[in-house]
Amino acid sequence: MAHVELSLSGAFVPQARTPAEAEFITGIERWAGTVAVADEPCLILDAGGAILAISPSCSELLGLGKPAEALGKRLTATLQLIDFTAGAGPLEEPEAELIPPLLAVRTERLARGLMRVVPDAGRAPLTVDAISTPLLAGDRVAGSMTFLSPVHY
Repeated sequence: MAHVELSLSGAFVPQARTPAEAEFITGIERWAGTVAVADEPCLILDAGGAILAISPSCSELLGLGKPAEALGKRLTATLQLIDFTAGAGPLEEPEAELIPPLLAVRTERLARGLMRVVPDAGRAPLTVDAISTPLLAGDRVAGSMTFLSPVHY
């Protein structure tokens, strides 16, 4: 018959400690740091729609210049969003508020959809597939994180 022996060497007493610096960093700040150095095209918006972080590849894909230049700007004011008609007219404000990064903040749910943008004056319009998730700070939505993929057709 098997025999198991257990011995305890004194009671465990938790030690008082100073909180680590990482405990003072919010989740959205951690994600922003990750996105800023990501290889994939991705960005983070705050609850008001301003860009908090953007990867270099996303900034290039959307024609926003250097990532640092896009920070703090409202996404819909920075991007040249166009509609899906043959005329490719500018996307008006009510429809622009329905793009996935902003929709994820407003609905507090995952959002996915296509966006059509004009990255630069000399480049052809670009369609991107956007997948967005809300980012929480406690029990409220503090922003959204979006991954983008160009649609080639």
